[in-house]
Amino acid sequence: MVPGNIKIIGFDADDTLWVNEPYYREAEMEFIRMIAQYGVDEDIATALFETEMSNLDLYGYGIKAFMLSLVECSIRITGGAVTAATIGKIIALGKGILQHPIELLDDVKTVLEKLAPGYRLIVATKGDLLDQQRKMTGSRISSYFHHIEVMSDKKEHNYVQLLKHLDIKPGEFLMIGNSLRSDIIPPLRLGACAIHVPYHTTWAHEEVDENPGSDRFYRVHRLIEILDLLQVPRN
Repeated sequence: MVPGNIKIIGFDADDTLWVNEPYYREAEMEFIRMIAQYGVDEDIATALFETEMSNLDLYGYGIKAFMLSLVECSIRITGGAVTAATIGKIIALGKGILQHPIELLDDVKTVLEKLAPGYRLIVATKGDLLDQQRKMTGSRISSYFHHIEVMSDKKEHNYVQLLKHLDIKPGEFLMIGNSLRSDIIPPLRLGACAIHVPYHTTWAHEEVDENPGSDRFYRVHRLIEILDLLQVPRN
């Protein structure tokens, strides 16, 4: 069971509260089909991932960074042969993700309703600020949260700043999310607790082989199981 001194629970947003990564994967597959028509020799998926990684420090995370990387990758691997019409279609792929209806994951509202009376709940997520604000508004769950933090990254120093802003000790904080790299390992290293809720689709950048190996680390298969770890009745 999670220790009883937890005061604040942080939730990741994308693929923890709502569906996100599958839309990116669909856009990536369509991008590959578009660019393959130019007869490129490179592995398009690998080239795109390398482009995204090279741009992280400049653009950060989120849909706008993804769109810029798509355009840059298309120009580079086609040797500049990509047409304006194709670039227009690439931009439309990104806009399609931005306009996609918000799809909450199973049990999200139930879990939030059960936890809100006993804990301060926050959202701690990466991504584009406007996009995350749009998704939070569209999700209709913002009323459950005391604070919503869109972070430039989710490394240890980012969590240090977050905990300082929240004015709590690491041992009083519990982070919940689908990414070991971003949601679990950094807060654990600071002395917080963390619950991993795996999602069936994960961006390659977020995949790690590291075993957290901490007695403050927990893993569940479904979000509703968090209530059991916190000894909060489901009914």
